[in-house]
Amino acid sequence: MRTKTNWILAYILVFISLFAGSETILAKSNNSKPNIVFILADDLGWGDLSCLGQKNFQTPHLDKLASDGLLMTNFHTGSTVCAPSRAALMTGRHTGHNTVRSNKGGYVLRDDEITIAEILKKQGYATGCIGKWGVGSPKDMNDPERNGIDYFYGYVGMGHAHNLFPEFLYRNGEKVFLNNKLRLNEDGSNPWLDKSEGMGVSEIRNDYAPFLFDKEALQFIERNKNNPFFLYLAYNTPHANNEDPVTGCEVPDYGEFKDKDWPDVEKGFAKMVTNLDNSVGMVEKKLKELGLDENTIVFFCSDNGPHQEGGHEMEYFNSNGDLLGMKRDLYEGGIRTPLIVKWKGVIKPNTKDHHLSAFWDVLPTFCDIAGANYPKEIDGVSFLPTITGKGKQKKHDFLYWEFYPRGGLQALIQDNWKAIRFNLNNGKEREIKLYNLKDDPEEKIDVSNEHRELVKKFELLFEKARDDNYGIKLFTK
Repeated sequence: MRTKTNWILAYILVFISLFAGSETILAKSNNSKPNIVFILADDLGWGDLSCLGQKNFQTPHLDKLASDGLLMTNFHTGSTVCAPSRAALMTGRHTGHNTVRSNKGGYVLRDDEITIAEILKKQGYATGCIGKWGVGSPKDMNDPERNGIDYFYGYVGMGHAHNLFPEFLYRNGEKVFLNNKLRLNEDGSNPWLDKSEGMGVSEIRNDYAPFLFDKEALQFIERNKNNPFFLYLAYNTPHANNEDPVTGCEVPDYGEFKDKDWPDVEKGFAKMVTNLDNSVGMVEKKLKELGLDENTIVFFCSDNGPHQEGGHEMEYFNSNGDLLGMKRDLYEGGIRTPLIVKWKGVIKPNTKDHHLSAFWDVLPTFCDIAGANYPKEIDGVSFLPTITGKGKQKKHDFLYWEFYPRGGLQALIQDNWKAIRFNLNNGKEREIKLYNLKDDPEEKIDVSNEHRELVKKFELLFEKARDDNYGIKLFTK
């Protein structure tokens, strides 16, 4: 009898220890769920971080974030431009399935599309978005709140976010006017103004939006320190002000770069990146001061590849590193971004992983972190096993993108193969280029002629991967 009792007791102890072990992954303090901070840069290139080879300026806080956690080197954005990329992030659906597939065309995130914020809110998280929402234009000013955000401060639409010294920002659907005065024509009109958004060149520049976002982010963390929270901190740097023909890359000052023998626009770009790096450092410092660093997961990446706008030359600092292409391309330089993840006590420091993943994988990953069910009809695959090193990592059959400008483009990655299809809506003869990313990560050699059967396979996948829901059509007839 005693032997049987001992076995039962031993079984109970083993069960408790296993359960407790799993709980240490999803609860590192008194909170039942870990806090999540997702920091998104705007148009930051693969080569703009010093830990990935940038020599002209340094990003010490981001370098430390990577050395303290995990650097995912085969992570891809939702699109090669802002709005569809952010929509893929929020909905877990790629550009062949969600409603925002372009920066243009008036398509916006629908209220019935389930977002990360809505899911986490139902799990007891306080949800905040600070910075650039930008999931379609034009937008209703309370759009973030309608899509699960408890607290919003920043730009709702994309065009507004080009100006880093805006006349106003939005807080929970209401305009908040700043101490920036727009330079107008003699008749009172603004030559660089999208009147619905208040975008333009400022004559008086006192309130720099990214610095306001820093302050708001720290206050949000402070307010929610006793409850699980999700902070989506979406900076609009180093995006250029395309409507400003003078400054391009807007900063309050050039700081340590003012005496560099560089064009002013490049000084501004470098300062934008180092300011962004400092912002990450501020968030990390606040989390540590409040004792939240052991129960907070911090993510960092960019929404697409590097830009060549506002007078900035992408090659000046080699912003795409060794990758081919930039913003508005479906080459790797346009859609691959480093993803840095720090989770103290869970992720082994200074680790790297080449798991193939993309923005639409973030939603199911966050569901797993929060203990939520997945929405129906998502394209994402959770990469929580890659983060924690526990469990078997499920792999994608393929990743898919589509993009309407530049003649109409599609791209697919399956295993080590990358196919890009050109000329989908410009009336020209369609063409598929094929690359072996394992042997040719820089996409220098088109091997489509040597692998015609693979090309045929990808042609079928291109048709299978997308739909024409919501009246969105990619192809010309």
